[in-house]
Amino acid sequence: MSQEKSPLTGGADYRPLDETSLPAYLGKISKVATLLGGAPGAWTVSEVGDGNLNLVFIVRGPAAAVIVKQALPYVRLVGDSWPLPLDRSYFESQTLIAEGKVAPGLVPEVYHFDAAMALVVMEYLTPHLIMRKGLIQGVQYPKFAAALAEFLAQTLFKTSDLFLSAAEKKHRMALFCANTELCKITEDLVFTDPYRVAKLNRWTAPQLDDMAAEFRQDAELKIAAQQMKLKFMGHAEALVHGDLHSGSIMVTAADVRVIDPEFAFYGPMGFDIGALLGNLALAYLSQDGHETPDSPRGDYRAWISRQIAEVWTQFEKRFIELWNTEGKGDAYTAELFADPAGRAALANEQKAYLRRLFEDTLGFAGCKMIRRILGLAHVEDFESIKDPDVRAKGERRALRLGRAFVVNRARFADIGSVCAAVEAAAKQD
Repeated sequence: MSQEKSPLTGGADYRPLDETSLPAYLGKISKVATLLGGAPGAWTVSEVGDGNLNLVFIVRGPAAAVIVKQALPYVRLVGDSWPLPLDRSYFESQTLIAEGKVAPGLVPEVYHFDAAMALVVMEYLTPHLIMRKGLIQGVQYPKFAAALAEFLAQTLFKTSDLFLSAAEKKHRMALFCANTELCKITEDLVFTDPYRVAKLNRWTAPQLDDMAAEFRQDAELKIAAQQMKLKFMGHAEALVHGDLHSGSIMVTAADVRVIDPEFAFYGPMGFDIGALLGNLALAYLSQDGHETPDSPRGDYRAWISRQIAEVWTQFEKRFIELWNTEGKGDAYTAELFADPAGRAALANEQKAYLRRLFEDTLGFAGCKMIRRILGLAHVEDFESIKDPDVRAKGERRALRLGRAFVVNRARFADIGSVCAAVEAAAKQD
């Protein structure tokens, strides 16, 4: 990972590209032009961005295809009334490079980064599908849990004080401390806006009007959510992806990749794990709106529940393995625990560490679930359910479950009890 200070992205030469201008631009980048093959005039360009922030293009040449992602100077979902720095493109490129080094094969390869244009050229993943779409369609992915557990263990452990020297970690943190605007979006949209009257909030109305008002008056929930916000702002444990949901994962039956880490910063490990598990819980609770007589979803719900359990269980096991075999950082200095008594004490401390991480994970999972129903940016799992009453019924269940995760995060004994709560929530009226 580069240790250079983030360059100023954009400037006098910055301009948003389009299908017409992109081939000529890419033709001047020899590595990319060689990869695509042929002449720029033979390339085809499609704008496929369906996210909230950026332009995304697929560029196809005779020999290969690439993805081009360019940051816009505003939030695409809202428009130029919400300006946003272009530096997020730099953070994304550097995070993908860093993740690729410790978790090879689990993120797309970066071919080129242009600071002036706030643009990243990266590997085109095909025939991959955004996992959220697969969850809506009822598709099972056999490699998913193991891949995400490995990704989380490697990226979180190897950017933490357990693996890095204190000096190296602080050096890396300094780079990502500049990603303040993206962090501010999370601080507001995830931890604050759902619990107050905010201009951009929305929900399934009028079906959820009562719950939106209830959550704004729920002092216990608001305190718990602010506790999680404080952890988000102040616990710089590792380089976290910052937006790790099922829309940031591309999958096939044989391959799994994590994409879109532009929200990356040094924060609490549980934020990534919680975002993922919370979105799986939303997928579980949305299945009523997607099943048909020809596509009953009972078995699929069971599969999603297993993924929740397996991601955490395999992550926990792998994280401890890495700690025991590669724990060379300045935290828990290895030589202090070389004797039998020290090894036993460290094993107990590892259990306590993972317990704290488990509780953080649940708290963040609950916050992410709530914001996806009462806040600005919702999830297709529910939004694609056309019947508002059916949609609201599932969302109501998700809000109750999310609240339980945030407020009662210390009361869940283990991941099995979490899965049981998800399954029970789906049966509530």
